Amino acid sequence: MCGFGGYFGSIRDAEALLTHMVAAIAHRGPDEQGKFVAPDAGLGHARLSVIGIGDGQQPMSDEAGNLTIAFNGEIFNYIELREGLIAKGRHFRTSSDTEVILQLYEEMGEDCLSLLNGDFALAIWDNRQRRMVLARDRMGVRPLFYTSNDGVLYFASEIKALLKVPGVSAEIDPIALDQIFTLWAPIAPRTAFRNIHELEPASVMIATQGQVTVRRYWHLDYPHRDEPSKITNEDRAAEELQALLTDAVRLRMRADVPVGSYLSGGLDSSLVSALAAGMTPRRLETFSVTFDSAEHDESAFQTEMASALGTRHHAIECGARDIASVFPDVIRFAERPIIRTAPAPLYKLSALVRQAGLKVVLTGEGADEVFAGYDVFKEARVRRFCGRQPTSRIRPQLFRRLYPYLPGLQQQSVEYLAAFFGTSNAALDDPLFSHRPRFKTTAAAKIFFSGDLRATLKGYDAAEELTSRLPEAFSLWHPLHQAQYLETRFLLPGYILSSQGDRMAMAHGIEGRFPFLDHRVVEFAARLPPEMKLKGLMEKHILRKVARHHLPAAIGKRTKQPYRAPEARSFVGAEELDYVRDCLGEASITAGGLFNAKAVAKLHEKCRMETATGFRDNAAFVGILSTQLWQKNFAGQAVGAARAA
Repeated sequence: MCGFGGYFGSIRDAEALLTHMVAAIAHRGPDEQGKFVAPDAGLGHARLSVIGIGDGQQPMSDEAGNLTIAFNGEIFNYIELREGLIAKGRHFRTSSDTEVILQLYEEMGEDCLSLLNGDFALAIWDNRQRRMVLARDRMGVRPLFYTSNDGVLYFASEIKALLKVPGVSAEIDPIALDQIFTLWAPIAPRTAFRNIHELEPASVMIATQGQVTVRRYWHLDYPHRDEPSKITNEDRAAEELQALLTDAVRLRMRADVPVGSYLSGGLDSSLVSALAAGMTPRRLETFSVTFDSAEHDESAFQTEMASALGTRHHAIECGARDIASVFPDVIRFAERPIIRTAPAPLYKLSALVRQAGLKVVLTGEGADEVFAGYDVFKEARVRRFCGRQPTSRIRPQLFRRLYPYLPGLQQQSVEYLAAFFGTSNAALDDPLFSHRPRFKTTAAAKIFFSGDLRATLKGYDAAEELTSRLPEAFSLWHPLHQAQYLETRFLLPGYILSSQGDRMAMAHGIEGRFPFLDHRVVEFAARLPPEMKLKGLMEKHILRKVARHHLPAAIGKRTKQPYRAPEARSFVGAEELDYVRDCLGEASITAGGLFNAKAVAKLHEKCRMETATGFRDNAAFVGILSTQLWQKNFAGQAVGAARAA
């Protein structure tokens, strides 16, 4: 796991630029740094040594000097790929997975990407063809950003490195901000920074002199809803899933350093930890976050699971004030405004892993998207059920069953529940049917936008743009698969794997590994009939069948409890931190130009009085504060919204 930056084109002072770019992302690779400069191309690398510790230095060139690579991530099946290349007569100078990529590319060009089972972003300078090749893993685990300036292509693992390029400035993209305040994340390739782009997951970019092309080398696909499923035997399907998931964990245990595991106390991380515990020759180390608020805390389940597995368990408590204290750093590493505080505890958790002396952890992320674990999937099913009888007073009561952890919702009337979840007027054929309530509730926070920002965004609809990005086959999929695609293709890489995943872990030089996002597991799950994933209102049905052989009954049968953290109340009160008052003060809000200062002041006071309990107010508070911190960190207070995107 590492970070890299580079360029393609003619520049001056290449060595100095690469030095500054690498220094900006040194937290991603604290072990070593390296640079490569050639006519019209350069690569810089900051290394976190995990595989091939003694001989995996980067940038790495082939023996002939025709190919040079800078690589961030891991190729988990590198041993099998290496053996196949040796059988063809190839020889290796190193024990690293990096050289495997180089030799595969020499054999197959960019088509080699289809053979890689891993989480990666890479840049290959192909001197023979005078081209730069950039690529990113299928699910979007590892980030890769790019921009152009004066005819030169620049790229890096984080935007901080691109801001070291002369002439590249930091300015908020109003369209991206609107997307964040609607969809939770920008729609790639757009980022929070105007004119700085993100290479989309499963994509390869090929840059030659005067031409840049981007294509996808892998697609997430689902079967036609009217076609009989080829998977009909549930027990055999569970056996196949068990084998796939076991192998995914096995591959992700490969490292020349110890591998630990996050343990939330839920089904997903518990299953991963259980499989990992049986594969390590040493006692597995597990890591958890606990909260001082009962509605967020899962420590009892974490302790039970750690005891059952006999792990060496580490836990860090995260209170509301802890979230406030690290939040500026969270935004600096996330490099975008966010509307949830959830990344903050994970930032602290990765610091705990580093303090324990580990560099690598397994996580359970991805299972909810791949096996239909989120409430949004169950909610959509209930909404469709209610939509067929919109006057029913019984059906809307099912929403209370979905959200037992939201006491405010339990007290609402049937009429309120029906109206809130849009059961009476929702179009059942709406491609965004499953997510409309979430988008509507989140977008309500945009009432705090300034007049100038509203004028800039006039006529723009983030949900409409998201709809335009859906594949042609989308309408042919089962409704559950449509909802899964929206989560997996957009929110997963756009928010979960970035703001909560890579960026928080790599802030402390920690590599997260995601067995549920092994592309073989993802492809298998996509082929499963919907009822094997969401059976009635029981989420992740087939995964539970696998888990019952590995987990205590209390863990395996737990209903999904979404990972949440204290929101607005983390920042207000008698001990309110100076930066909160400064960022939300009238002078700062007015200078930023993005929000209505009077409306923000009322929201701030409402939160101080602890009357802001709804999602909208919490999302608005966190979103506004994080945007102000973004401006302070990256663009200063001169950033406005006067120009259209």
